[in-house]
Amino acid sequence: MPIVLLVDDEAAIQHAFQRAFRSAEITIRTASTAAEAIEAIRREPPDAILLDVHLPDASGLETYERIRQIDSRVPVIMITGHGTTDLAIEAMKAGAFDFLLKPLELNDVRDAIDKAVRSNAFMRRPATISDVESTAVDGDLLVGRCPAMQDVYKAIGRVAATDTTVLILGESGTGKELVARAIYQHSLRVNRPFVAINCGAIPESLIESELFGHEKGAFTGADRKRIGKFEQAAGGTIFLDEVGELPLSAQVKMLRVLQEQRFERVGGNETVITDVRILAATNQDLNRAVVDGHFRKDLYFRLNVFNISLPPLSARGADLPRLVEHYVRAFAIELSRPVLVVSDEAMAALTAYPWPGNVRELQSILKQAMLQSRGEVLLADFLPAQVFQRPGAMPATGAPSGLFDWDAFVQERLSAGSETLYAEGLARMEREVLMRVLQHTAGNQLQAAKLLGITRGSLRNKIRTHSINIGRDIWSDDDHADS
Repeated sequence: MPIVLLVDDEAAIQHAFQRAFRSAEITIRTASTAAEAIEAIRREPPDAILLDVHLPDASGLETYERIRQIDSRVPVIMITGHGTTDLAIEAMKAGAFDFLLKPLELNDVRDAIDKAVRSNAFMRRPATISDVESTAVDGDLLVGRCPAMQDVYKAIGRVAATDTTVLILGESGTGKELVARAIYQHSLRVNRPFVAINCGAIPESLIESELFGHEKGAFTGADRKRIGKFEQAAGGTIFLDEVGELPLSAQVKMLRVLQEQRFERVGGNETVITDVRILAATNQDLNRAVVDGHFRKDLYFRLNVFNISLPPLSARGADLPRLVEHYVRAFAIELSRPVLVVSDEAMAALTAYPWPGNVRELQSILKQAMLQSRGEVLLADFLPAQVFQRPGAMPATGAPSGLFDWDAFVQERLSAGSETLYAEGLARMEREVLMRVLQHTAGNQLQAAKLLGITRGSLRNKIRTHSINIGRDIWSDDDHADS
């Protein structure tokens, strides 16, 4: 469970934090003075720190500098009252994670703590390359021995210890974030901050402010100066995830940062000099984005100094069983389950599946299966129904190819003078749901029963009731009766 250290001499604030986070997935520890805080950090390093700028024995800035001497990577969120924001801003220039204004808003506090804890985990959780027969599950491993993954490992080794800008390419879910972490953790900047930004998750109107900061009054709502991520990460590394989503207006400034390591805050004239290494990742074809006018050609050339391409899971061949075995061990610890043996049938189903969501989808499916499992063997029956769906499994003939036309059905029964329309509608709805679920599972009744939330025996009865035929195609004799 993450540990958050609150450094504030007000007993009321300490009590409020303990109450607010009593049932949360974090542990709040408190210190009333700078000396207590430093001792607590040395004794057990926290995952994030909330630091008041006014303490009895030192200023917040002095305390922040002492914390950085112990560990410059721990995220520090400054707590400041009105009129003392300049001190917090100076701390953020030196690399503080964020600052909050008193009176504190619980939602703002929760959001800041969540971001800080995730940032700390990103920096510290190992992202390493597994050896041939590794059984370790601590941290995140780049698992695989196929030729394409061997090329990835070699590329990380060649570029990690340099300050070269790296562009990481690959489909969603292939592990681009893991590669970025491995580069950072094997770099010469490993003891400096690592700041990750998802360019696609920030509204276009805020992206420049988030990256480069803004001056007070720069735009409506800019009631105080903000220090951007590039300034906070000075001396460290910035990871621009989904860089293809960066709006054109921000791309101009980004180009200057790459060329000159300098920029201006939004609404400001002061030139800020920084020193950061940039790692970027995208699942887009940036060449196509350049042709379409959505991405600057000069920025693409600056980012693409050295690129690493990750293969999709479907192209990794014999790596899949290794990945399955690795994640089963890892999730057994995470879910407090026994380490399961994967049955031959389950492994065959996993191997045959095309994995459009890549490694991320594999992780999700294995977690679902392990939560469903009973005993010590992971059976094919425990796998989600989607694993058994194949391209082209939907029937080519004999079954509805689109959505059922309920308007036409109701109108036809009204025109026929039906006096049991409610019962007829329910029966038709049940038949449609049954057939679509069976189509989805390619006729697998056990998986269909799971999706429907009924027993297999009940499903069989309903299949007989509705005269549903399960073969190469799935259809109902009642469809012909209706026509």
